[in-house]
Amino acid sequence: MERRALGASGLQVSRMGLGTMAWGRDTDWPTVKQLVNDFIDAGGNLLDTAPAYGGGVAEKMIGKLLAGGVARQDLVIATKAGFVIRGGKRVIDTSRAAMLTDLEQSLRRLNTDHVDLWQVHAWGDAPIDETLSAMDSAVSRGLARYVGVSNFVGWQTATAATWQQALTERTKLSSVQVEYSLLARRAEVEVVGAAEHHNLGLLAWSSLGRGALTGKYRTGIPRDSRAASDHFAWFLEPYMQPRSRSVVDAVAKAAEGLGLTPAQVALLWLRDAPQVASALVGPRTPEHLSELLDAESKELVAPIVSALDDVSGGPNAYRPPATAPVR
Repeated sequence: MERRALGASGLQVSRMGLGTMAWGRDTDWPTVKQLVNDFIDAGGNLLDTAPAYGGGVAEKMIGKLLAGGVARQDLVIATKAGFVIRGGKRVIDTSRAAMLTDLEQSLRRLNTDHVDLWQVHAWGDAPIDETLSAMDSAVSRGLARYVGVSNFVGWQTATAATWQQALTERTKLSSVQVEYSLLARRAEVEVVGAAEHHNLGLLAWSSLGRGALTGKYRTGIPRDSRAASDHFAWFLEPYMQPRSRSVVDAVAKAAEGLGLTPAQVALLWLRDAPQVASALVGPRTPEHLSELLDAESKELVAPIVSALDDVSGGPNAYRPPATAPVR
């Protein structure tokens, strides 16, 4: 699998990353083990996780993988801090103390002495300079190799990046992680521009529109799907509305004409969008992963990209002129 530099850093990440949000709940241990082995065999290296995923279960599974023989050097482990589950409630705490405590606990669960990428999971109430000082500390102590932000809007991303660039002793940000897909193009309004200006690699979560872009919900909600589950129905609900149907139908039509699956078309559109370093996916089965891996050697031609741009919100201002729609 092709790898890309994460922003202006020296960290190389696979252009498709494996998300772990559903691990331990929808994805059991034997499946996780096979998914990761298949992913590594295909040349993938980026695993994206967080303390909030399953209340730490996803991180523990990665730790179990490492203890069971998966080579640490084969993985780029990205985790987060500042957003955790405490007492069954979601808590955002980006203070220096909370951030470093989160990291220490993550390292224990992950069974490693460092993470490759450490991200602020969300903008919090603590002063941003305090939050970022925790990241400087982690890098200086060897607990994290690179740092980034997650779920920041454009001005927040630019503020954090500018602060870290102000003094040479601070650790420059390498990435920004944000939801981005054919059903969620808000990132193009400000975040992509901020990432481009500050040389940040963009990690796109839910690149398949939380699963809606696979086309599996075009005729209803399958009983075994995430949209039918008590714990993930809320996650899919925004993309189960009529306004999303035209986009999903367009993806399905393009897939039919190209001899691809809707999931592959959605992935290719996002994977090769400007500033994207890695498209994060969360397959639940090895078969789902195999389908996505089969798209590695493929790419969409410019007219298809332009048509999908148009149906999902209009031209992408950051695309090179060669792939811009003809006017």
